[in-house]
Amino acid sequence: MNRLNQLFDTKKDNLLSVYFTAGYPELNSTLAIAEALEKAGVDFLEVGFPYSDPVADGPTIQHSSQMALDAGMNLNLIFEQLKDLRKSVTIPILLMGYANPVMQFGVENFCRRAAEVGVDGCIIPDLPMHEYEMLYKDVFARYNISNIFLVTPQTSEDRIRKIDELSNSFIYLLSSASITGKALQLNDHVDTYFARIQGMNLKNPTIVGFGIGDKASFTKACQYNRGAIVGSAFVKMLGEGSDYLSKVEGFVKGICE
Repeated sequence: MNRLNQLFDTKKDNLLSVYFTAGYPELNSTLAIAEALEKAGVDFLEVGFPYSDPVADGPTIQHSSQMALDAGMNLNLIFEQLKDLRKSVTIPILLMGYANPVMQFGVENFCRRAAEVGVDGCIIPDLPMHEYEMLYKDVFARYNISNIFLVTPQTSEDRIRKIDELSNSFIYLLSSASITGKALQLNDHVDTYFARIQGMNLKNPTIVGFGIGDKASFTKACQYNRGAIVGSAFVKMLGEGSDYLSKVEGFVKGICE
């Protein structure tokens, strides 16, 4: 059982995850931000590995990725920066990015390095489910790395059932079929969508991402799901001044307290 499964076994609701881009706002800020988020009470983290041609990221995360790439961030450097991760951070950690860098790095090499530094799971939105099942599922399992699939309001029930079958930690439920950074619309359509997924009684918990940026959206997501992920709002805060580490605790409290 990895740290993700242990977390879901011990905390049943209002789970908060925060995403940030490795190498932003400063090339060497990755570990310090992870430490600050754990200290502030976040339940698990998503560390983004930047890519120049994202398909799901909005302007805020696109900007952070480009800044990180320009500063020299790459997968080798992320793993180097995270080599002492488990000396100071105990909560589950996921890597989030796109398939192209992982394929160039080598899936086996990627999973091996991730396991070595204490990563518990990966979110790779453009990794086809069929390819994962046929080619990479056993590799991820060999290194005890959970692969997290995404579900949108347009995902068919058959596909959601298949995703549930292939998952072993949680399912990433997109609040809408949009890019990151769009605010969650608190309306009946969202309630109907969340209630429909809740009614499927999936074996894996659902965590909502995209559009979660304040207490109201976090509360709405947690009404039907085990928790939610904040990304763009946090990345935006990181870029608003050099004293960003001192603002982490206040940001987290503003979301979940």
